[in-house]
Amino acid sequence: MENSDIAVGLDIGTTKIVSIIGRRNEHGKVEVLGMGKAKSLGVHRGVVSNIMKTIESIQMAIDEAESSSGQKVTKVVVGIAGQHIRSLQHTDYIDRENFDEVITQVDIDNLIKQVYKLVMLPGEEIIHVLPQEFKIDGQNEIREPIGMSGRRIESNFHVVVGNVASIRNIGRCVINSGLELDDITLEPIASAASVLSEEEKEAGVALIDIGGGTSDLAIFKDGIIRHSAVIPFGGNVITEDIKEGCSIIEKQAELLKVKFGSAWPGENSENEIVSIPGLRGREPKEVTMKNLSKIIHARVVEIIDQVFLEIKNYGHDEPKKKLIAGIVLTGGGAELKHIRQMVEYITGMDARIGYPNEHLASGSDTRLTSPMFATSVGLLIKGLDKVSQAKELEEVVEEIETEVEIETTQGEIPSTPAEAIEMSDADNKTKEEEENLIEKEKVKPKQRSSVFDSFVDKLREFLENE
Repeated sequence: MENSDIAVGLDIGTTKIVSIIGRRNEHGKVEVLGMGKAKSLGVHRGVVSNIMKTIESIQMAIDEAESSSGQKVTKVVVGIAGQHIRSLQHTDYIDRENFDEVITQVDIDNLIKQVYKLVMLPGEEIIHVLPQEFKIDGQNEIREPIGMSGRRIESNFHVVVGNVASIRNIGRCVINSGLELDDITLEPIASAASVLSEEEKEAGVALIDIGGGTSDLAIFKDGIIRHSAVIPFGGNVITEDIKEGCSIIEKQAELLKVKFGSAWPGENSENEIVSIPGLRGREPKEVTMKNLSKIIHARVVEIIDQVFLEIKNYGHDEPKKKLIAGIVLTGGGAELKHIRQMVEYITGMDARIGYPNEHLASGSDTRLTSPMFATSVGLLIKGLDKVSQAKELEEVVEEIETEVEIETTQGEIPSTPAEAIEMSDADNKTKEEEENLIEKEKVKPKQRSSVFDSFVDKLREFLENE
Protein backbone atom coordinates (compact mmCIF):
# COMPACT_ATOMS: atom_id res chain seq x y z
CA MET A 1 0.00 0.00 0.00
CA GLU A 2 1.24 3.48 -0.80
CA ASN A 3 0.47 5.01 2.59
CA SER A 4 1.90 3.29 5.67
CA ASP A 5 -0.77 4.89 7.91
CA ILE A 6 -3.55 3.01 6.12
CA ALA A 7 -5.02 -0.41 7.02
CA VAL A 8 -7.58 -2.67 5.33
CA GLY A 9 -10.18 -4.87 7.01
CA LEU A 10 -11.56 -7.83 5.02
CA ASP A 11 -14.71 -9.51 6.37
CA ILE A 12 -15.33 -12.85 4.62
CA GLY A 13 -18.88 -13.59 5.69
CA THR A 14 -21.58 -16.06 4.69
CA THR A 15 -23.82 -13.50 2.98
CA LYS A 16 -21.36 -10.73 2.05
CA ILE A 17 -17.67 -9.97 1.68
CA VAL A 18 -16.71 -6.44 2.74
CA SER A 19 -13.39 -4.62 2.46
CA ILE A 20 -12.82 -1.25 4.16
CA ILE A 21 -9.77 0.99 3.67
CA GLY A 22 -9.14 3.60 6.35
CA ARG A 23 -6.76 5.55 8.57
CA ARG A 24 -6.90 7.47 11.85
CA ASN A 25 -7.37 11.23 11.73
CA GLU A 26 -5.75 13.77 14.08
CA HIS A 27 -8.52 13.17 16.66
CA GLY A 28 -7.95 9.39 16.76
CA LYS A 29 -11.18 8.62 14.91
CA VAL A 30 -11.33 6.14 12.02
CA GLU A 31 -11.55 7.90 8.67
CA VAL A 32 -12.91 5.52 6.01
CA LEU A 33 -11.32 6.18 2.61
CA GLY A 34 -13.05 3.49 0.60
CA MET A 35 -15.39 0.54 0.91
CA GLY A 36 -16.23 -2.44 -1.29
CA LYS A 37 -19.01 -5.00 -0.89
CA ALA A 38 -19.72 -8.18 -2.86
CA LYS A 39 -22.14 -11.05 -2.45
CA SER A 40 -20.47 -14.04 -0.80
CA LEU A 41 -20.90 -16.98 -3.15
CA GLY A 42 -18.51 -19.58 -1.74
CA VAL A 43 -18.93 -19.46 2.06
CA HIS A 44 -21.36 -21.56 4.11
CA ARG A 45 -21.80 -20.93 7.85
CA GLY A 46 -18.48 -19.10 8.02
CA VAL A 47 -16.54 -21.88 6.25
CA VAL A 48 -15.19 -21.66 2.69
CA SER A 49 -17.07 -24.20 0.56
CA ASN A 50 -15.95 -22.98 -2.89
CA ILE A 51 -12.48 -21.43 -3.14
CA MET A 52 -12.81 -20.06 -6.71
CA LYS A 53 -16.11 -18.27 -6.00
CA THR A 54 -14.75 -16.87 -2.74
CA ILE A 55 -11.65 -15.53 -4.51
CA GLU A 56 -13.89 -13.91 -7.14
CA SER A 57 -16.01 -12.22 -4.44
CA ILE A 58 -12.91 -11.01 -2.54
CA GLN A 59 -11.47 -9.47 -5.71
CA MET A 60 -14.76 -7.70 -6.46
CA ALA A 61 -14.90 -6.19 -2.96
CA ILE A 62 -11.23 -5.14 -3.07
CA ASP A 63 -11.56 -3.61 -6.57
CA GLU A 64 -14.54 -1.51 -5.45
CA ALA A 65 -12.70 -0.32 -2.32
CA GLU A 66 -9.60 0.57 -4.36
CA SER A 67 -11.55 2.52 -6.98
CA SER A 68 -13.48 4.52 -4.34
CA SER A 69 -10.35 5.33 -2.28
CA GLY A 70 -7.64 5.69 -4.91
CA GLN A 71 -5.40 3.40 -2.82
CA LYS A 72 -3.73 0.16 -3.85
CA VAL A 73 -4.40 -2.70 -1.40
CA THR A 74 -1.63 -5.19 -0.67
CA LYS A 75 -2.15 -6.27 2.98
CA VAL A 76 -5.43 -7.13 4.72
CA VAL A 77 -6.59 -8.00 8.23
CA VAL A 78 -9.01 -10.92 7.93
CA GLY A 79 -11.70 -12.08 10.33
CA ILE A 80 -12.17 -15.72 11.20
CA ALA A 81 -15.31 -17.38 12.55
CA GLY A 82 -17.39 -20.37 11.47
CA GLN A 83 -18.92 -23.34 13.22
CA HIS A 84 -15.50 -25.01 13.56
CA ILE A 85 -14.31 -22.41 16.11
CA ARG A 86 -14.57 -23.36 19.76
CA SER A 87 -12.99 -22.23 23.01
CA LEU A 88 -11.96 -23.80 26.29
CA GLN A 89 -10.56 -22.73 29.65
CA HIS A 90 -7.21 -24.10 30.80
CA THR A 91 -4.92 -23.51 33.78
CA ASP A 92 -1.15 -23.98 33.53
CA TYR A 93 2.00 -22.98 35.39
CA ILE A 94 5.80 -22.85 35.21
CA ASP A 95 8.47 -22.92 37.93
CA ARG A 96 11.24 -20.37 37.38
CA GLU A 97 14.84 -21.36 38.02
CA ASN A 98 16.02 -17.74 38.25
CA PHE A 99 13.36 -16.85 40.82
CA ASP A 100 15.66 -14.26 42.44
CA GLU A 101 15.22 -12.09 39.32
CA VAL A 102 12.02 -10.21 38.47
CA ILE A 103 9.44 -11.73 36.10
CA THR A 104 9.88 -10.63 32.46
CA GLN A 105 7.97 -11.03 29.22
CA VAL A 106 10.17 -14.05 28.45
CA ASP A 107 8.68 -15.90 31.45
CA ILE A 108 5.12 -15.11 30.26
CA ASP A 109 6.01 -16.27 26.74
CA ASN A 110 7.39 -19.55 28.13
CA LEU A 111 4.13 -20.14 30.00
CA ILE A 112 2.07 -19.42 26.86
CA LYS A 113 4.27 -21.73 24.73
CA GLN A 114 3.59 -24.51 27.22
CA VAL A 115 -0.18 -24.15 26.69
CA TYR A 116 0.33 -24.45 22.92
CA LYS A 117 1.55 -28.02 23.52
CA LEU A 118 -1.92 -29.15 24.64
CA VAL A 119 -3.18 -32.13 22.65
CA MET A 120 -6.22 -31.21 20.54
CA LEU A 121 -8.69 -33.35 18.58
CA PRO A 122 -7.50 -34.63 15.16
CA GLY A 123 -7.62 -31.83 12.57
CA GLU A 124 -7.76 -29.09 15.22
CA GLU A 125 -5.10 -26.61 16.18
CA ILE A 126 -4.79 -23.95 18.85
CA ILE A 127 -5.23 -20.61 17.15
CA HIS A 128 -4.36 -18.52 20.17
CA VAL A 129 -3.89 -18.53 23.91
CA LEU A 130 -5.31 -15.55 25.83
CA PRO A 131 -3.94 -15.20 29.40
CA GLN A 132 -6.38 -14.00 32.05
CA GLU A 133 -5.50 -13.45 35.73
CA PHE A 134 -2.14 -14.68 37.00
CA LYS A 135 -1.19 -16.29 40.30
CA ILE A 136 2.36 -15.91 41.66
CA ASP A 137 3.41 -18.20 44.51
CA GLY A 138 -0.23 -18.52 45.60
CA GLN A 139 -1.05 -14.80 45.35
CA ASN A 140 -4.28 -14.53 43.31
CA GLU A 141 -5.85 -12.05 40.85
CA ILE A 142 -2.68 -10.47 39.47
CA ARG A 143 -3.34 -8.63 36.19
CA GLU A 144 0.25 -7.64 35.31
CA PRO A 145 2.95 -10.01 36.65
CA ILE A 146 5.91 -8.40 34.81
CA GLY A 147 8.29 -6.75 37.29
CA MET A 148 7.15 -8.86 40.23
CA SER A 149 9.17 -11.57 42.01
CA GLY A 150 8.27 -15.22 42.46
CA ARG A 151 9.12 -18.82 41.70
CA ARG A 152 5.83 -20.25 40.36
CA ILE A 153 3.76 -18.38 37.75
CA GLU A 154 0.26 -19.75 37.17
CA SER A 155 -2.49 -18.44 34.92
CA ASN A 156 -5.97 -19.16 33.61
CA PHE A 157 -6.13 -19.17 29.81
CA HIS A 158 -8.89 -18.69 27.27
CA VAL A 159 -7.83 -21.05 24.47
CA VAL A 160 -9.32 -20.57 21.00
CA VAL A 161 -9.31 -23.69 18.82
CA GLY A 162 -10.21 -24.12 15.14
CA ASN A 163 -10.17 -26.56 12.24
CA VAL A 164 -6.79 -26.32 10.51
CA ALA A 165 -8.14 -27.01 7.00
CA SER A 166 -10.85 -24.35 7.27
CA ILE A 167 -8.38 -21.70 8.39
CA ARG A 168 -5.88 -22.59 5.67
CA ASN A 169 -8.61 -22.37 3.04
CA ILE A 170 -9.30 -18.76 4.09
CA GLY A 171 -5.56 -18.07 3.84
CA ARG A 172 -5.45 -19.60 0.34
CA CYS A 173 -8.37 -17.46 -0.81
CA VAL A 174 -6.67 -14.27 0.41
CA ILE A 175 -3.27 -15.10 -1.11
CA ASN A 176 -4.75 -16.33 -4.41
CA SER A 177 -6.62 -13.02 -4.62
CA GLY A 178 -3.22 -11.31 -4.89
CA LEU A 179 -3.22 -10.08 -1.29
CA GLU A 180 -0.92 -10.51 1.68
CA LEU A 181 -2.33 -11.87 4.94
CA ASP A 182 -1.30 -9.19 7.43
CA ASP A 183 -3.27 -10.54 10.38
CA ILE A 184 -6.15 -12.80 11.44
CA THR A 185 -8.60 -11.80 14.18
CA LEU A 186 -11.43 -13.77 15.75
CA GLU A 187 -14.56 -12.02 14.44
CA PRO A 188 -16.34 -11.61 17.81
CA ILE A 189 -13.24 -9.82 19.12
CA ALA A 190 -13.24 -7.54 16.05
CA SER A 191 -16.95 -6.77 16.55
CA ALA A 192 -16.27 -6.00 20.20
CA ALA A 193 -13.62 -3.45 19.20
CA SER A 194 -16.19 -1.52 17.17
CA VAL A 195 -19.32 -1.60 19.40
CA LEU A 196 -18.27 -2.15 23.04
CA SER A 197 -16.95 0.45 25.47
CA GLU A 198 -14.16 -0.24 27.96
CA GLU A 199 -16.67 0.36 30.79
CA GLU A 200 -18.92 -2.41 29.45
CA LYS A 201 -16.00 -4.84 29.16
CA GLU A 202 -14.99 -4.03 32.72
CA ALA A 203 -18.53 -4.38 34.16
CA GLY A 204 -19.24 -7.61 32.27
CA VAL A 205 -21.01 -7.88 28.91
CA ALA A 206 -22.07 -10.52 26.40
CA LEU A 207 -21.68 -9.53 22.74
CA ILE A 208 -23.95 -11.45 20.34
CA ASP A 209 -23.08 -10.94 16.66
CA ILE A 210 -25.93 -12.43 14.59
CA GLY A 211 -24.51 -12.89 11.10
CA GLY A 212 -25.84 -14.58 7.99
CA GLY A 213 -24.49 -18.07 8.67
CA THR A 214 -23.52 -18.06 12.35
CA SER A 215 -24.12 -16.20 15.61
CA ASP A 216 -20.90 -15.36 17.46
CA LEU A 217 -20.71 -14.85 21.21
CA ALA A 218 -17.94 -13.10 23.16
CA ILE A 219 -18.18 -12.54 26.92
CA PHE A 220 -16.01 -9.91 28.64
CA LYS A 221 -15.54 -9.34 32.36
CA ASP A 222 -12.97 -7.15 34.17
CA GLY A 223 -11.75 -5.99 30.76
CA ILE A 224 -10.75 -9.52 29.68
CA ILE A 225 -12.41 -11.94 27.25
CA ARG A 226 -13.75 -14.82 29.36
CA HIS A 227 -15.72 -16.98 26.95
CA SER A 228 -16.39 -17.24 23.23
CA ALA A 229 -18.58 -19.52 21.12
CA VAL A 230 -19.97 -19.84 17.61
CA ILE A 231 -23.61 -20.92 17.22
CA PRO A 232 -24.16 -22.52 13.76
CA PHE A 233 -27.38 -20.55 13.12
CA GLY A 234 -27.84 -17.05 11.76
CA GLY A 235 -30.09 -14.93 9.57
CA ASN A 236 -29.95 -17.40 6.68
CA VAL A 237 -31.83 -20.11 8.58
CA ILE A 238 -34.63 -17.62 9.28
CA THR A 239 -34.82 -16.87 5.55
CA GLU A 240 -34.85 -20.60 4.79
CA ASP A 241 -37.72 -21.16 7.23
CA ILE A 242 -39.75 -18.34 5.62
CA LYS A 243 -39.05 -19.79 2.18
CA GLU A 244 -40.33 -23.24 3.15
CA GLY A 245 -43.13 -22.08 5.45
CA CYS A 246 -44.62 -19.70 2.86
CA SER A 247 -43.66 -21.74 -0.25
CA ILE A 248 -41.81 -18.85 -1.93
CA ILE A 249 -38.36 -18.40 -3.47
CA GLU A 250 -35.33 -17.38 -1.38
CA LYS A 251 -35.08 -13.85 -2.79
CA GLN A 252 -38.69 -13.13 -1.83
CA ALA A 253 -38.20 -14.70 1.62
CA GLU A 254 -35.22 -12.41 2.31
CA LEU A 255 -37.19 -9.33 1.25
CA LEU A 256 -40.13 -10.36 3.46
CA LYS A 257 -37.80 -10.79 6.45
CA VAL A 258 -36.06 -7.44 5.97
CA LYS A 259 -39.13 -5.30 5.16
CA PHE A 260 -41.91 -6.89 7.22
CA GLY A 261 -40.22 -9.34 9.59
CA SER A 262 -40.67 -9.16 13.37
CA ALA A 263 -39.40 -11.36 16.19
CA TRP A 264 -42.54 -10.65 18.22
CA PRO A 265 -45.75 -12.19 16.79
CA GLY A 266 -48.15 -10.57 19.26
CA GLU A 267 -48.31 -7.19 17.48
CA ASN A 268 -49.73 -8.51 14.18
CA SER A 269 -53.39 -9.28 13.50
CA GLU A 270 -54.70 -12.04 11.22
CA ASN A 271 -56.06 -9.58 8.62
CA GLU A 272 -52.65 -7.99 7.86
CA ILE A 273 -51.59 -9.54 4.55
CA VAL A 274 -48.61 -9.16 2.22
CA SER A 275 -49.09 -10.02 -1.44
CA ILE A 276 -46.14 -11.60 -3.26
CA PRO A 277 -46.00 -11.63 -7.10
CA GLY A 278 -46.42 -15.10 -8.61
CA LEU A 279 -43.78 -16.71 -10.81
CA ARG A 280 -44.19 -16.64 -14.60
CA GLY A 281 -47.72 -15.22 -14.65
CA ARG A 282 -49.00 -17.35 -11.77
CA GLU A 283 -51.43 -15.94 -9.23
CA PRO A 284 -49.91 -13.74 -6.47
CA LYS A 285 -49.31 -15.48 -3.14
CA GLU A 286 -50.70 -13.95 0.03
CA VAL A 287 -48.84 -14.26 3.33
CA THR A 288 -50.31 -13.06 6.63
CA MET A 289 -48.04 -10.94 8.80
CA LYS A 290 -49.08 -13.06 11.78
CA ASN A 291 -47.85 -16.25 10.13
CA LEU A 292 -44.61 -14.57 9.00
CA SER A 293 -43.77 -13.34 12.51
CA LYS A 294 -44.57 -16.78 13.99
CA ILE A 295 -42.06 -18.42 11.64
CA ILE A 296 -39.38 -15.81 12.50
CA HIS A 297 -40.18 -15.95 16.22
CA ALA A 298 -39.68 -19.73 16.41
CA ARG A 299 -36.17 -19.57 14.89
CA VAL A 300 -35.11 -16.45 16.84
CA VAL A 301 -36.11 -18.16 20.11
CA GLU A 302 -33.95 -21.17 19.16
CA ILE A 303 -30.91 -18.97 18.43
CA ILE A 304 -31.31 -16.93 21.64
CA ASP A 305 -31.82 -20.08 23.72
CA GLN A 306 -28.54 -21.55 22.44
CA VAL A 307 -26.67 -18.30 23.06
CA PHE A 308 -28.17 -18.01 26.56
CA LEU A 309 -27.08 -21.59 27.30
CA GLU A 310 -23.48 -20.54 26.50
CA ILE A 311 -23.86 -17.51 28.78
CA LYS A 312 -25.06 -19.80 31.60
CA ASN A 313 -22.19 -22.22 30.89
CA TYR A 314 -19.81 -19.30 31.45
CA GLY A 315 -21.35 -18.94 34.93
CA HIS A 316 -23.44 -15.77 34.64
CA ASP A 317 -25.52 -16.87 37.66
CA GLU A 318 -22.46 -16.68 39.95
CA PRO A 319 -22.15 -13.29 41.74
CA LYS A 320 -18.50 -12.78 40.70
CA LYS A 321 -19.32 -13.53 37.05
CA LYS A 322 -22.43 -11.38 36.81
CA LEU A 323 -22.66 -9.48 33.51
CA ILE A 324 -23.72 -6.07 34.81
CA ALA A 325 -23.75 -4.44 31.35
CA GLY A 326 -26.05 -7.18 30.01
CA ILE A 327 -26.14 -8.03 26.31
CA VAL A 328 -25.12 -6.09 23.20
CA LEU A 329 -26.63 -7.27 19.90
CA THR A 330 -24.90 -6.56 16.61
CA GLY A 331 -24.57 -8.01 13.10
CA GLY A 332 -27.22 -8.00 10.37
CA GLY A 333 -29.62 -10.04 12.53
CA ALA A 334 -29.69 -7.24 15.13
CA GLU A 335 -31.71 -5.13 12.67
CA LEU A 336 -34.70 -7.50 12.91
CA LYS A 337 -37.67 -5.70 14.43
CA HIS A 338 -38.27 -6.34 18.16
CA ILE A 339 -35.27 -8.69 18.52
CA ARG A 340 -33.89 -6.62 21.42
CA GLN A 341 -37.17 -6.99 23.35
CA MET A 342 -37.18 -10.71 22.56
CA VAL A 343 -33.65 -11.13 23.96
CA GLU A 344 -34.56 -9.26 27.14
CA TYR A 345 -37.73 -11.36 27.55
CA ILE A 346 -35.92 -14.72 27.18
CA THR A 347 -32.73 -13.95 29.13
CA GLY A 348 -34.01 -11.46 31.71
CA MET A 349 -30.91 -9.32 30.97
CA ASP A 350 -30.70 -5.74 29.74
CA ALA A 351 -29.91 -5.48 26.02
CA ARG A 352 -29.04 -2.82 23.48
CA ILE A 353 -28.17 -2.73 19.77
CA GLY A 354 -24.47 -2.14 19.05
CA TYR A 355 -23.70 0.38 16.28
CA PRO A 356 -20.10 0.77 15.02
CA ASN A 357 -20.36 4.56 14.67
CA GLU A 358 -18.61 5.53 17.92
CA HIS A 359 -15.12 5.13 16.43
CA LEU A 360 -15.94 6.52 12.96
CA ALA A 361 -15.06 10.06 11.96
CA SER A 362 -17.88 12.41 10.98
CA GLY A 363 -18.75 12.28 7.31
CA SER A 364 -18.17 8.51 7.04
CA ASP A 365 -20.31 6.39 4.72
CA THR A 366 -23.72 6.16 6.43
CA ARG A 367 -23.97 2.48 5.51
CA LEU A 368 -21.12 1.71 7.93
CA THR A 369 -23.16 2.85 10.94
CA SER A 370 -25.37 -0.24 10.51
CA PRO A 371 -24.82 -3.19 12.91
CA MET A 372 -24.22 -5.47 9.90
CA PHE A 373 -20.82 -3.75 9.37
CA ALA A 374 -19.65 -4.08 13.01
CA THR A 375 -17.17 -6.86 12.18
CA SER A 376 -15.83 -5.05 9.08
CA VAL A 377 -15.22 -1.82 11.03
CA GLY A 378 -13.71 -3.82 13.91
CA LEU A 379 -11.22 -5.52 11.56
CA LEU A 380 -10.18 -2.09 10.25
CA ILE A 381 -9.69 -0.87 13.83
CA LYS A 382 -7.53 -3.94 14.60
CA GLY A 383 -5.44 -3.21 11.49
CA LEU A 384 -4.98 0.44 12.49
CA ASP A 385 -3.98 -0.62 16.02
CA LYS A 386 -1.26 -2.78 14.50
CA VAL A 387 -0.05 0.16 12.38
CA SER A 388 0.14 2.35 15.52
CA GLN A 389 2.09 -0.33 17.42
CA ALA A 390 4.59 -0.68 14.56
CA LYS A 391 5.16 3.10 14.50
CA GLU A 392 5.53 3.14 18.29
CA LEU A 393 8.18 0.42 18.06
CA GLU A 394 10.11 2.36 15.40
CA GLU A 395 10.08 5.50 17.56
CA VAL A 396 11.32 3.61 20.64
CA VAL A 397 14.16 1.95 18.69
CA GLU A 398 15.19 5.28 17.09
CA GLU A 399 15.18 6.99 20.49
CA ILE A 400 17.40 4.30 22.04
CA GLU A 401 19.83 4.38 19.09
CA THR A 402 20.04 8.21 19.27
CA GLU A 403 20.76 8.15 23.02
CA VAL A 404 23.53 5.56 22.57
CA GLU A 405 25.09 7.56 19.69
CA ILE A 406 25.15 10.72 21.83
CA GLU A 407 26.78 8.88 24.73
CA THR A 408 29.37 7.32 22.39
CA THR A 409 30.34 10.61 20.69
CA GLN A 410 30.76 12.33 24.05
CA GLY A 411 33.39 9.83 25.18
CA GLU A 412 36.89 10.86 26.32
CA ILE A 413 40.08 10.45 24.25
CA PRO A 414 42.29 7.68 25.69
CA SER A 415 45.72 8.79 26.91
CA THR A 416 47.34 5.32 27.16
CA PRO A 417 46.97 1.96 25.29
CA ALA A 418 45.56 0.34 28.44
CA GLU A 419 42.94 3.07 28.72
CA ALA A 420 42.07 2.61 25.02
CA ILE A 421 41.50 -1.13 25.53
CA GLU A 422 39.36 -0.41 28.60
CA MET A 423 37.25 2.14 26.68
CA SER A 424 36.88 -0.26 23.74
CA ASP A 425 35.53 -2.95 26.09
CA ALA A 426 33.11 -0.39 27.55
CA ASP A 427 31.93 0.56 24.03
CA ASN A 428 31.32 -3.10 23.17
CA LYS A 429 29.40 -3.51 26.42
CA THR A 430 27.33 -0.39 25.59
CA LYS A 431 26.50 -1.80 22.13
CA GLU A 432 25.54 -5.11 23.69
CA GLU A 433 23.27 -3.33 26.21
CA GLU A 434 21.76 -1.29 23.38
CA GLU A 435 20.94 -4.43 21.37
CA ASN A 436 19.42 -6.10 24.44
CA LEU A 437 17.34 -3.01 25.22
CA ILE A 438 16.09 -2.78 21.64
CA GLU A 439 15.13 -6.47 21.69
CA LYS A 440 13.25 -5.99 24.97
CA GLU A 441 11.36 -3.00 23.56
CA LYS A 442 10.46 -5.06 20.49
CA VAL A 443 8.82 -7.62 22.74
CA LYS A 444 6.55 -5.09 24.49
CA PRO A 445 4.55 -3.87 21.46
CA LYS A 446 4.39 -7.44 20.17
CA GLN A 447 2.63 -8.45 23.36
CA ARG A 448 -0.04 -5.80 22.73
CA SER A 449 -0.42 -6.62 19.04
CA SER A 450 -3.01 -8.88 17.43
CA VAL A 451 -3.98 -11.96 19.42
CA PHE A 452 -3.19 -14.14 16.44
CA ASP A 453 0.43 -13.13 15.64
CA SER A 454 2.05 -16.51 16.33
CA PHE A 455 -0.63 -18.45 14.47
CA VAL A 456 -0.52 -16.07 11.48
CA ASP A 457 3.25 -16.61 11.18
CA LYS A 458 2.75 -20.39 11.06
CA LEU A 459 -0.09 -20.03 8.53
CA ARG A 460 2.00 -17.80 6.26
CA GLU A 461 4.90 -20.29 6.42
CA PHE A 462 2.59 -23.18 5.48
CA LEU A 463 1.02 -21.34 2.52
CA GLU A 464 4.42 -20.18 1.21
CA ASN A 465 5.82 -23.73 1.32
CA GLU A 466 2.90 -25.23 -0.62
